[in-house]
Amino acid sequence: MKNTILHKAETRGHANHGWLDAHHTFSFASYYNPDRVQFGVLRVLNDDIVAGGMGFGTHPHDNMEIITIPLEGDLAHKDSMGNTEVIKFGDVQVMSAGTGIQHSEFNPNHDRRTNLLQIWVFPKYRNVEPRYQQITLDTTDRHNKLQQILSPNADDAGVWIHQNAWFHMGNLDQGVTLEYSRKLEGNGLYVFVIKGNVKVDGQDLSQRDGLGITDFEKVTFEATSEAEILLMEVPMFQ
Repeated sequence: MKNTILHKAETRGHANHGWLDAHHTFSFASYYNPDRVQFGVLRVLNDDIVAGGMGFGTHPHDNMEIITIPLEGDLAHKDSMGNTEVIKFGDVQVMSAGTGIQHSEFNPNHDRRTNLLQIWVFPKYRNVEPRYQQITLDTTDRHNKLQQILSPNADDAGVWIHQNAWFHMGNLDQGVTLEYSRKLEGNGLYVFVIKGNVKVDGQDLSQRDGLGITDFEKVTFEATSEAEILLMEVPMFQ
């Protein structure tokens, strides 16, 4: 029998630093909720708006898989592995922090904001060699279907991480119904509605709502308006 946990958009942690307007689905920085620390190995889901010309100074990470998905605008990236890149809408970036990295991120455009999702997933192995990967996806491949953007397999579609996780994105017209089948027994699914309104197994979700689902084999989605969704299938135990 399926179990669900609903995180409405307005219940997320919120911090507005002026240059950064951040919403946290799970406990992060000054936001702490003992009931909202993680969903399985999904530790962080941050919805960040970065003002023009502003950004995050150089800071360290280790033993975390860090995924960045730009939703609007651009993000310039520089790290201790020697990568200097700009990620844009349609791109997906992943860093395996492993034994340790340092990086900085900023909005290179002074005349417009950047909106991004930053997602942290606990890896299944500690102290791996740090790595960086960035790809550009054809967003038309997610029109009224689910486009895989991440998996555990370097030979599969999308980026890959050191974890038995699969991420998909879909852009749905109103009235479209889709089904998602679990990839690995025991995994849970976290659904995040980027835009619009969706029924997930009959549960109404609106923009920026999240729904965690466990003990399932298949999940049905019905777009009750034009909608954009992100699905994150993750192990429930490290």
